[in-house]
Amino acid sequence: MAVYNTDFKLVKRAINSVLNQSFQDFELIIIDDGSHNNTQDMILDLVKQHEEKITYIWHKNRGQSKSINRGILNCTGEYITILDADDEYQPNHLWSCLQEMQYADLIASTTLTIVDKEDDYYVPDKHDHNVLIHIDECVLFATLFGKNEVFRNIKFQEKYAADAQFYETASQYYIVKKVDLRTYTYYRNIPTSICATMKKQAQLVLN
Repeated sequence: MAVYNTDFKLVKRAINSVLNQSFQDFELIIIDDGSHNNTQDMILDLVKQHEEKITYIWHKNRGQSKSINRGILNCTGEYITILDADDEYQPNHLWSCLQEMQYADLIASTTLTIVDKEDDYYVPDKHDHNVLIHIDECVLFATLFGKNEVFRNIKFQEKYAADAQFYETASQYYIVKKVDLRTYTYYRNIPTSICATMKKQAQLVLN
């Protein structure tokens, strides 16, 4: 989980959603991407309470993709997945993803998407940012779940739709699958998110 100036209430919600998983054989690696909004001490306090489950890493701001790549280097588990700091897992998320691993090396899943209005279900297309597509048609960063070797052999690029590019590259070498789980809660009603910002910019251009 990469964190950058995310409201601590959201970070805590995300962390707690991992700690409350029905499947408990995991390690959560938090990569603080140079936050400067005084959340570091609060995150560290929470990490200390669960140090057998959580590892905390801080570095200067590099962006989400490079932060996740660094986290992957520290992963020792058989499988790797991602969580955005302003989202959360349903209690059965990890277990549900694990069940899909008998059919694939890497999966991406649909989400339980939280919106304020119907329009929030649509995000800029990776090929043309002025075109909007439904979120269910996308490959989302944090729904990726797969074998350790997939994440170690393919790096995330620092660009919009880095998640889709990762998935498409993986499909050339591994068995990949899009599944309909909806055990990942994706909050599309956060106005400061990357997708929300790009969407506003696209709408300004269209107007």
